[in-house]
Amino acid sequence: MESDALDQREDFRQLVDHLDGVAIWVASSPERFDYISDGFEDVWGIPAEEVEDDPARLLETIHPDDRERVRENMERASPEESYVGRVVRPDGSVRWLQNRQILLPDDDGGVEKVVGISTDITEQKRREEELDALNRVLRHDIRNDVNVVVGWAELLADHVDEEGEPYRQRILDAGERVIDLTEVARDYAKTVTSGEDLDTHPVSLRDVLEHAVEMRRESYPDAEFVVDGEVPDVEVTGNEMLESVFRNLLNNAVQHNDEAEPVVEVSCEVSADAVAVRVADNGPGIPDHQKEAIFEQGEAGIGSQGTGVGLYLVRTLVEQYDGSVSVADNDPKGTVFTVTLPLAA
Repeated sequence: MESDALDQREDFRQLVDHLDGVAIWVASSPERFDYISDGFEDVWGIPAEEVEDDPARLLETIHPDDRERVRENMERASPEESYVGRVVRPDGSVRWLQNRQILLPDDDGGVEKVVGISTDITEQKRREEELDALNRVLRHDIRNDVNVVVGWAELLADHVDEEGEPYRQRILDAGERVIDLTEVARDYAKTVTSGEDLDTHPVSLRDVLEHAVEMRRESYPDAEFVVDGEVPDVEVTGNEMLESVFRNLLNNAVQHNDEAEPVVEVSCEVSADAVAVRVADNGPGIPDHQKEAIFEQGEAGIGSQGTGVGLYLVRTLVEQYDGSVSVADNDPKGTVFTVTLPLAA
């Protein structure tokens, strides 16, 4: 039995030591660490030996602005709540850690040991900051400008004749859709940062895709948008953000096109339980080594040109719909994006 227990302990230690981005430590007192996992230095930025020799080093690595709060949380050691703090590495870089502590009771009902779990959430924090920046642009700059456009279009009611009224109405309709979209985008940003899934419901593929193509034709009169056959009259899993998937792909096909007359071809194929929508262009194409990277958030940041946020949003939304998106070379030149969406039950 003792041998089995030792084997299980060793198996557990091996598992813990290979957790990526996670550090685990066990302390019997604030002055004594009984165990520190191998991943500790990757997460905290200091060798485990330094903390074992001088436990105060753990707190010294905390960012000065967070140190007192983290110290109070560590002393309280509440197993019901986690706390976030920044650590400053020896090279000056800052990492965000989410920390949780588990109390191991002794036979008398007291605390024998404390288990600490630290998870590096720096990338998650960066993602939240990017979404916050995008949300501010959508909610403030774009929404305010569109409200001005809608306001002026409403004032034109008494100055537009019967022939011009449909065009004024289209301005109003487009403005209202953009305003609605900023609201949905706000909810989307909150959803992503909270880790919850977006609400989905059946959406008409034909209505959404045909409208997206028509709007791009108006936005890019020098480009040719071709729909191969009819868009299937089917419902797919989606929500109000589905059109932004196609809008971003259509925009991308024109904006990154090096031809004097960009040509974008849209086609659909329905299978037993899904529909594949292809958006093909005659642009320069994408090198193989960049095909996966284009779906990541751009390193340049939200506010700069060519950030890749559009394609990142495409993949994020499609995956929320339990679909997939892929990219391939077009023949003879250009790129093909394929979005596969499940048919609504």
